[in-house]
Amino acid sequence: MIPRYSRPDMVKIWEPENRFRIWFEIEAHATDALAQRGVVPASAAQALWKWWDTNPAIDVAAIDAIEAVTKHDVIAFLTWVAEQVGDEARFMHQGMTSSDVLDTCLAVQLTQATDLLLADMDALLDAIKTRAMEHKFTPTIGRSHGIHAEPVTFGMKLAQAYAEFARGRERLVAARAEIATCAISGAVGTFANIDPEVEAHVAAKLGLAVEPVSTQVIPRDRHAMYFATLGVIASSIERLATEVRHLQRTEVLEAEEYFSPGQKGSSAMPHKRNPVLTENLTGLARMVRGYVTPALENVALWHERDISHSSVERYIGPDATITLDFALGRLTGVVDKLLIYPERMQKNLDRMGGLVHSQRVLLALTQAGISREDSYRIVQRNAMKVWESDGAESLMELLKADADVTAKMTASEIEDHFNLDYHFKHIDTIFDRVFG
Repeated sequence: MIPRYSRPDMVKIWEPENRFRIWFEIEAHATDALAQRGVVPASAAQALWKWWDTNPAIDVAAIDAIEAVTKHDVIAFLTWVAEQVGDEARFMHQGMTSSDVLDTCLAVQLTQATDLLLADMDALLDAIKTRAMEHKFTPTIGRSHGIHAEPVTFGMKLAQAYAEFARGRERLVAARAEIATCAISGAVGTFANIDPEVEAHVAAKLGLAVEPVSTQVIPRDRHAMYFATLGVIASSIERLATEVRHLQRTEVLEAEEYFSPGQKGSSAMPHKRNPVLTENLTGLARMVRGYVTPALENVALWHERDISHSSVERYIGPDATITLDFALGRLTGVVDKLLIYPERMQKNLDRMGGLVHSQRVLLALTQAGISREDSYRIVQRNAMKVWESDGAESLMELLKADADVTAKMTASEIEDHFNLDYHFKHIDTIFDRVFG
């Protein structure tokens, strides 16, 4: 992943040193279990851990140099460790195959990455909740098809986003559990040359579950679901980012990204304040979703194993998690510093001459004894006059002058149906459902 969209803690998970350290722990824990069963000498496991306890530096360049000759990454690593540990290292990897190390390591890395992503989501949820509570009853216009519909509150918009990301967090917890499996089952998953208890020992040491049945690899439907979950979360990021982008349009300007001192919006136009962060988030979301299809295509491998999935995962494992980590952090900052303009929201609400109250008048006329079809026709003919006047006309005043309406409602009753608070009487219920 490029540094521009990377954060250090997530990057470290995917650096070669971390990967090699996980490989060593897998091999050493397996050697421990083999020693307990008398398959290898106890001194072999002791020699490995004695060297490890010196906190040795991992010589990535030396391992890469060996791989340049062997053309095999796990053999290169084992060879390098043997050079450090000595003769006892020959008992490493007894009955194991390379995928036992690679797949179990990937499971560890993905769980490490997921723990960071869950922390990211917690921070985002906290930011959204804070702003939602702040604007719980701030009136704004709800739009459908981009057109004024009926009043909502800005807090309700944010409560919806909170509920969506809360669902995403639950899915991510489930995806973490599904991806966190260990396979130490040998060449084709039969445990012919290694006892299943070795796998159970390694799994417990690494905080993983045992894979119920592996071939030479952990089944890739697990990984497909994991990356699909990241893709859904990315789509939620884009949804909220798109809302901010629309609200920041000059004609709307109900909210906008924080514009810091010294920031420049355009190389040509000094007046510009562009929604660059949320536009960036839209692009990053596309990238994360782009990793989902390759993960789905990795599910179908030949027989007990091929490596068509391997090159894909070397890309998408780091890139998807690093990108999503950065995007969640950026969105948290956007929400936390979002500039919100209640006065502009009220101005936009009032802009179309009360059209936002048309449904309430429609329902009142039906309750007063007029058929729904006729009620709709009466309200619509007045509403279209307001629409065509671009809000210069008042729906309330037009209704007061319409004989079909005044035959059923007094002027005072008509005015009652233009009460903004009417639309917000259940906001507390919605917030209780979302926030508890």
